[in-house]
Amino acid sequence: MEAVVLDGITKTYAGGKVLAVDNVSLTVKPGELFGLIGPDGAGKTSIFRVLTTLLQADKGSATVQGLDVVKDYQRIRQILGYMPGKFSLYQDLTVEENLHFFATLFGTTIEANYGIIREIYEQLKPFKDRRAGKLSGGMKQKLALCCALIHKPEVLFLDEPTTGVDVVSRREFWDMLARLKSMGITILVSTPYMDEASLCERIALIQAGRIMQIDAPEQIVRSYPVRLYAAKADDIYGLLKDMRENPAVESCYAFGEYLHLTMKSETADAIMALEGFARERGHTGITVKEIAPGIEDTFIRLMNQKTQ
Repeated sequence: MEAVVLDGITKTYAGGKVLAVDNVSLTVKPGELFGLIGPDGAGKTSIFRVLTTLLQADKGSATVQGLDVVKDYQRIRQILGYMPGKFSLYQDLTVEENLHFFATLFGTTIEANYGIIREIYEQLKPFKDRRAGKLSGGMKQKLALCCALIHKPEVLFLDEPTTGVDVVSRREFWDMLARLKSMGITILVSTPYMDEASLCERIALIQAGRIMQIDAPEQIVRSYPVRLYAAKADDIYGLLKDMRENPAVESCYAFGEYLHLTMKSETADAIMALEGFARERGHTGITVKEIAPGIEDTFIRLMNQKTQ
């Protein structure tokens, strides 16, 4: 039995005028760390709200641990943990009070399931008497995760848990997820950060409510169908405009200090051709090299194919 199943889920808002989720189907295996990767507005939160029984889909069906999200919503709420994207704990309650409150809701105690939260809780312990609203972003994140785990859920849903958190806290959070996965908990996490995709076992790339590709991160990168080149010059913005006018260039977009480019047809002298074109346009400080694509490159290519 799959831990999570979505079958043709569609969700609209504003009386059907706004399509948030468009015929989405996917499965998450038991004990898997699965990532839903896409920008803001892609439909990630709507999918999470359907799976956590907070919203009903317009079409399609979904199950969590074999339980239907509509018919069995009460049973599902007892076996899942949910950490929404926006910090939603009681900010006037202390760390300890929040944990006791959520434990009581599920008929348990902090002590009963201390083993699952111990490592996270130890980091919170020095602040146990501090009000939740006064915590740093990273500590709020840890408290929210503790509250989502306090009843030892079978499936954990984390909606953009690292948004707005510093780099160190992001890395610590993903280390915690790896340890939770080793305990057998199924984890479905959404994120707009493409660099976090490689930390998942499998990912679904989502844009405008539609799944573009589902696979292991390394397989998605390996499926990139053409060669990818990086180019830069002293006038990077001017180079971007010129390369987009180059009839031999298929796509060109800014990526950090470089431009990433693909060609309409593969040739052995592509690098020399790109360098020559840049010189003809008067550019200086030109560098062009072939590079390995990443998840973000794959996402951009799939997105461009969808809009063509």
